[in-house]
Amino acid sequence: MNRLNRVLGNTLVQAFLAVVGFVWITPLAGLLLSSLRSAEDNASSGWWTTLTSPRQLSFDNYASLLGNSEITQAFWNTVLISVPTTVLVVVIAALAGYAFAWMEFPGRDWIFLLVVALLVVPVQIGLLPVAKLFGQLGLFGTVPGVVLFHIAYGLPFAIFLLRNYFADIPREMLEAARMDGGTEWRIFTRLVIPVGRPAIASLAIFQFLWVWNDMLVALLFAGTSSQPLTVALQSQVRQFGSNIDVLAPGAFLSLVVPVVVFFAFQRHFVQGVMAGSVK
Repeated sequence: MNRLNRVLGNTLVQAFLAVVGFVWITPLAGLLLSSLRSAEDNASSGWWTTLTSPRQLSFDNYASLLGNSEITQAFWNTVLISVPTTVLVVVIAALAGYAFAWMEFPGRDWIFLLVVALLVVPVQIGLLPVAKLFGQLGLFGTVPGVVLFHIAYGLPFAIFLLRNYFADIPREMLEAARMDGGTEWRIFTRLVIPVGRPAIASLAIFQFLWVWNDMLVALLFAGTSSQPLTVALQSQVRQFGSNIDVLAPGAFLSLVVPVVVFFAFQRHFVQGVMAGSVK
């Protein structure tokens, strides 16, 4: 009887997860199929009609998209914003997290409390003051300006996350490394980074997704030549209305990159999420 209940329970859980997965993947599949259909087909029928009439599918929309210089430039701008921001936030946060967790220096705890306090500051509060400052520095409307803004507002959470993870590393491991003559830099690179890899990978995924999908900061700080894909697609909607033949492939291109990144690193992501419960 217990075995039967266990089998039924597993079956129900698997069925539920299958339904959730189907519901989650349906919009992505619909967007993909819409991006492969002509504007006339999308206007006359739903994307699901391609399941019975696959001849509607073609790559003409993607060929047109690649010929749209504004969209392609926006895609590369998104890459130039997201990748450096993610790398710099992870590197700076890892160094700061280790310092706050294991290095003694005057005012360490007060500085860390200040970093934690910055977590409650809404991003909207800093938009206008930082925009004015960037204008004076010549950074407003440029890719470096958008990158710097994302780094500044991404660091408090990143430092808080990695500091708490690094602080759970057994002290005996670090003391043994110091007794063996290891410097702080060597301990950080050879011991702390490998142990903290799950948390670092999780942070990198979150940071990349936040920046890649951002539109608020880019809408204000990016100029015409530095706007990312989210702003370029929003501009297409404003200019041309329901030009689904441009918007659908552009939106799918914007969506598929974060999905690929997430699934590529999902093992590290799950390890990072479960690390606290395992410890």
